Amino acid sequence: MTIANDAAAPASGSEAKPAEQARPTRFRWFVALLFFSIYTIAAADRANIGVVLPFLRKEFPMSNTEAGALASLFLLAYAIAQLPSGFIYSKFGVRRLFSVSMIATSVVTGLMGTVGSVLPLKIYRFALGLAEGPLPIGITSTINNWFPPNEKGTATGIFLASVKFGPVIVPPICATIAALYGWREVFLVFAVPGVLLSAVWWLFVSDHPAQSRHVSEGELALITESKPVQATAGEPAPAASQPRSLGLLDTLVRAREVTPLDTNRSLFRSWDVWGCTLGYFFQIGIVNVLLAWIPTYLMSVKHYSIMNMGFVAAAPWVGAVIGNLVGGLISDRLLDKRRKPMMMLSAIATAGMMYALINSPADPLAYGVLLLATGVLLNLGFSAYMVYPMGLTTKTMFPIAGATVNTGGQLGGACAPLAAGIILDTLGWDQVFLFMAIASFASFVLLATISEPIQKQTR
Repeated sequence: MTIANDAAAPASGSEAKPAEQARPTRFRWFVALLFFSIYTIAAADRANIGVVLPFLRKEFPMSNTEAGALASLFLLAYAIAQLPSGFIYSKFGVRRLFSVSMIATSVVTGLMGTVGSVLPLKIYRFALGLAEGPLPIGITSTINNWFPPNEKGTATGIFLASVKFGPVIVPPICATIAALYGWREVFLVFAVPGVLLSAVWWLFVSDHPAQSRHVSEGELALITESKPVQATAGEPAPAASQPRSLGLLDTLVRAREVTPLDTNRSLFRSWDVWGCTLGYFFQIGIVNVLLAWIPTYLMSVKHYSIMNMGFVAAAPWVGAVIGNLVGGLISDRLLDKRRKPMMMLSAIATAGMMYALINSPADPLAYGVLLLATGVLLNLGFSAYMVYPMGLTTKTMFPIAGATVNTGGQLGGACAPLAAGIILDTLGWDQVFLFMAIASFASFVLLATISEPIQKQTR
């Protein structure tokens, strides 16, 4: 197999013994730890505006609609960056653009601490979205190249857990920095780690494991589902394992064998891609309303102190980390790489939780538990949205498919905080939660119309 022949041997080079070359390393999990760390920082860079917003509004007065627009500017630019990033990654690989993107994200984050009015703040929020936009497609493309099919859901769960782990650390850290020093220092502190981590990525993570000197032929064979060269002279590579039948569940999720989409035309004409994209539109919208508005809600409606707000606002994102990791494992292991079941379960459960939040308890502990449960249920199927296109496309086409799905999601994320601000100015908080319940139910209906892809197996 060509890709296996190109694999770099361990550090001992040509002197390595065949047994050492064939022994599987586990470097892909170091890559997973690294992209978890990088996107935790990137997610923190985008999430800190929600905690800082009450302090910003004291210095720069703005209506709820204007505040929602500020939160949406990032996501609009983030969405704009998705498809161009997908095409660039598809043509040139991940390593260069990814590292530059993370450095730019950190620089713009620091600049936000220097503003003297709302206008430059808006400009920097938009620039932050453009800078950070290439990161998720770079990470999901890395997952698609670096992990075998039965680990992609778990790896994507780790990635999307980092998206939510950023908001876990943001409220208490930001509240402490803002209380002790001021809101500007929040942005300056969060600007530093991303620059350091981008250098680590550049040094250690290649576009494909076959190009990495840290990956043995045994690990490469595991990733590509082939046999090591030394063990397979004259033998054809085996086919990937066929997913087992799940009976009634396969009928309910409309599981069917598909031919991988390998052209732009076939990709953009696929309802499965567009249905997944529209479902993600609503789910990301809900996430970003919670991200942008929960700290304000806790301080203005629940009348929590700054520190209580900091810890309670972290609760849904603790739940989100749990939900992403558990959902990814269930999708890979128990459901044998089926993605739709957890997506649909998460959508319908979230609709119920949003309705439950209308009559939420005032006690910080009880409300924190309710938000924790909301985070778990909302995110059980979240990682599946970015894994789902991997089952529809070839590896070459995946960056474009992933960018399409993520563009739709981020457009929903851009629209929802602004819509929530308008609802707040005209109606109230109960209607905001009802709006999110309806959005999640709409996601459930859309997901019911797409297929669960099972790729045709070839030898």
